[in-house]
Amino acid sequence: MTPTILWFRQDLRLADNPALHAATTTGPVLPVYILDDAAAGPHAHGGAQRWWLHHALAALQASLRARGLELLLLQGNAVTLLADLAARTGARTIHAARLYEPWARARDASLAAALATTGRSLTLHSGALLHEPHRIRTGQGNPYAVYTPFSRAIFALGEPAPPLPIPALTAAPAQPGLDLPALALLPTRHWADAFPKHWTPGEAGAATRLARFGTAELAGYDTQRNLPGLTHGTSGLSPHLRFGEISPRQVWHAARAGGAAGPHTFLKEILWREFAHHLLWHRPEMPEAPLQKTFENFPWQPNPRFLRAWQRGETGYPIIDAGMRQLWATGWMHNRVRMITASFLVKHLLQPWQDGEAWFWDTLVDGDLAANSASWQWVAGCGADAAPYFRIFNPVLQGEKFDADGAYTRAWVPEVAALPAKFLHQPWAAPRPPQGYPPPIIPHAEGRARALAAYAALKQAA
Repeated sequence: MTPTILWFRQDLRLADNPALHAATTTGPVLPVYILDDAAAGPHAHGGAQRWWLHHALAALQASLRARGLELLLLQGNAVTLLADLAARTGARTIHAARLYEPWARARDASLAAALATTGRSLTLHSGALLHEPHRIRTGQGNPYAVYTPFSRAIFALGEPAPPLPIPALTAAPAQPGLDLPALALLPTRHWADAFPKHWTPGEAGAATRLARFGTAELAGYDTQRNLPGLTHGTSGLSPHLRFGEISPRQVWHAARAGGAAGPHTFLKEILWREFAHHLLWHRPEMPEAPLQKTFENFPWQPNPRFLRAWQRGETGYPIIDAGMRQLWATGWMHNRVRMITASFLVKHLLQPWQDGEAWFWDTLVDGDLAANSASWQWVAGCGADAAPYFRIFNPVLQGEKFDADGAYTRAWVPEVAALPAKFLHQPWAAPRPPQGYPPPIIPHAEGRARALAAYAALKQAA
């Protein structure tokens, strides 16, 4: 029988995979994954994502092999490789989950055109989101630019369809490809050695995370999500969603089975992810350019020393440094601390938000182009639905509010761990400041004044 090609991309799972279901209806399935860094350009997987991808592909390989299928691994130009593969095997159709990044949309259009010349087709399926971005419109027929009405509109649509089970699979003849190590996804240095202590990439790892979070943790999510010192205050599902090892429908329905306040708050976080993709679909310039055009002339003050101290977690503000060190050690940072650290970079230090976005992209295992760029623009005050720029977090007060007992800060900044709570978030004020820990890179009052002055200059120039 003629095979059908299933092109895995950001849907590295077998359950609730509409593209996989569609592929099984037309004959034996030939699953393929292609590492196409050139097409993605500056948005190719960052270092931490590449570590995750290696292990996610290994997990997918094992799942497919258990069902008699072999995942074909290729590297290079996906348009050329898929067109050649279809011609060689006689496949008439390629099924894939829809992607939303501008570069991926352009590549899909090129592939569809190339296949059409030989009477073949590319069929895209929804699978990464609850709703397709181009189908969600305001009452006036426009894309949404503000999160709250967007989320209300999604809730008003009712419950998403239930997740699909894993279908019966018939294997197509295997094709020559690469071994997983040949993709060279793992880092050659040892900075990611601790990642396995924190993460289990793959569909099974995602299911385990969801099952754990679907009980007591979800019930307390409404308040616990803001406390970085809690081990299980958040779901930890973001990298699994990023690589499609679990679908938003699976997460949504599991959350609905939880308690009262927590699940609704958690579902709003799922919808923030949807909103970010909605913005990216309609504003493809979002990863590089401010959505509010007035910010194109913002008077940033690029300073390599400031940026490097922030990246290394050596700013002298314990809550900032704890977050940046957690990021480097685990490939992840608590969401509340992401906001605090990002605000500090773009406001106190006046560094361009794109520099922070690039660092997060390279170091986050859950680096997602839509969510990363939308969140940085939100913090920088230049997004479609942004926090005002003049909202400037006080890093001392933020630490005292969200890490009052110091569990998070003491774990990641051992230099200050012995300080009493009174001085933990302002160690320079202690009678004996800790040795080996830097003083604040800039005093809070000075950083705040600089930020407000820059914003005033922007408004005056507008």
